[in-house]
Amino acid sequence: MPIPTTVPDDDARMGQALEAAATSRRRVAPRPWVGAVVVPAGEPDHPGFVGATDGRTGPHAEVVALAAAGEAARGGTLYVTLEPCSHHGLTPPCADAVVEAGLARVVIALTDPDPQVAGRGIDRLREAGIEVHVGVGAEAAGEQLAPYLHHRRTGRPYVVMKLAATLDGRTAAPDGTSQWITGPDARLDAHRLRADSDAVLVGAGTVRVDDPALTVRLPDGERGPDDTEPLRVVLGRAPAGAAVHPCLELDGDLPAILDELGGKGVLQLLVEGGAGVAHAFHRAALVDRYVVYFAPALFGGDDARGLFAGPGAPTIDELWRGRIVSLRRLGDDLRVDLEGS
Repeated sequence: MPIPTTVPDDDARMGQALEAAATSRRRVAPRPWVGAVVVPAGEPDHPGFVGATDGRTGPHAEVVALAAAGEAARGGTLYVTLEPCSHHGLTPPCADAVVEAGLARVVIALTDPDPQVAGRGIDRLREAGIEVHVGVGAEAAGEQLAPYLHHRRTGRPYVVMKLAATLDGRTAAPDGTSQWITGPDARLDAHRLRADSDAVLVGAGTVRVDDPALTVRLPDGERGPDDTEPLRVVLGRAPAGAAVHPCLELDGDLPAILDELGGKGVLQLLVEGGAGVAHAFHRAALVDRYVVYFAPALFGGDDARGLFAGPGAPTIDELWRGRIVSLRRLGDDLRVDLEGS
């Protein structure tokens, strides 16, 4: 839906496009979730004609917005979070549709690293005499589209590792009990993280001990009819009758596993554990973002189980250091998002 605004600047309009893109996140992958806004010429206070990528086979955001605008697009400005495509795929080239609509100006947050696009859409627009600006809202769009961009650049999923611990970094008591370290708000947020992911991965040991279903459980109204469950992936073999079935069971080299999942169109992989799997991904430097939920609780000793099972950095010089990119309170708990520096 349009964001009511009387601020006729590029940043505000790109904000509209980003909000539109967010609505399609869970129903378009492996396509990118893109938002677009058309503003008619001479009408800076117009609410804008808004579009988002329409499912896994429907029109792209630009075409949706242009269809809503009709003749009002002629001479106007298009704001879009990702470069319009220039090739025939599931749909005709969006760059051609933009040219045919008679737009005078196009503002783009990011170029598309997909080899089939990679600047060709921008070139097509400029060759048609359209004024093109690139980079408005790039940081926010890059954050929003991080899994897609990473996948197109590397062929692998964007790996998010989810961890939950007490403030002293412990995940389970010495006897193995660990359920519900965090509160309901944090657990709900973790399910939203699952819903945003194309696959969820755990080790066979976690399946044997906890028997997780790895399904998305959200309140009524938070899931759309086109939202799908993430692919469930187990490292090793899941016991017959485990709740995780049907699942994909994989063995071997972690980079090769990521290559395989990337080839299946997995843009974001959520690694949920256990501690041995977390250690393996961390030590192999295969994690793109860490999401750590901290509960206001303390085990108060050194015998409780930690976040990782395995040898850590042998010296202070080899300590992993990153940067905090997000910090949020969720009820009584705290969510910290980290990336490598």
